[in-house]
Amino acid sequence: MQSWAAAIEALPLARSLSASIWLYPLVNAGHVLGIALLLGAVVPLDLRLLGAWRAQPLLPLWTVLGQTAAAGLGLAMACGALLFVTRATEYLASPLFVAKMVCLTVGIGNAAWLRLKSGDSPCWHAQPPLHARMAAVVSLVAWLATMVLGRWIGYR
Repeated sequence: MQSWAAAIEALPLARSLSASIWLYPLVNAGHVLGIALLLGAVVPLDLRLLGAWRAQPLLPLWTVLGQTAAAGLGLAMACGALLFVTRATEYLASPLFVAKMVCLTVGIGNAAWLRLKSGDSPCWHAQPPLHARMAAVVSLVAWLATMVLGRWIGYR
């Protein structure tokens, strides 16, 4: 695995990112923006599923915040992959990085499961079903843990 990681770090793209005075910070800013969009959408949607803002209809929130979360996830993952190639060896050896990837996988899997179970337009009213509320708890824990672990990696 380490030789594979070293080969990734030797790619021209990885070396260009590492050497650039402005490109790496720009990609890092894109990663942070993606995380902000993701969490800024996921947290209120999960809180609504858990019972907050019951007077607000769920469907418009589900649609807009779901699309915002997906866009944020896409941006965060694309930029995260670019950041990864600059220090692949270090990241793969880090238990924090591995834990972050596990939490990321749980968050994505949970969102996919809820979408498959609920469809694109859930017909829930004031009280979403138990499976949706449970998915909201898993979502909050998974995404917040992913963010905390990511920041922890950055300051280690």
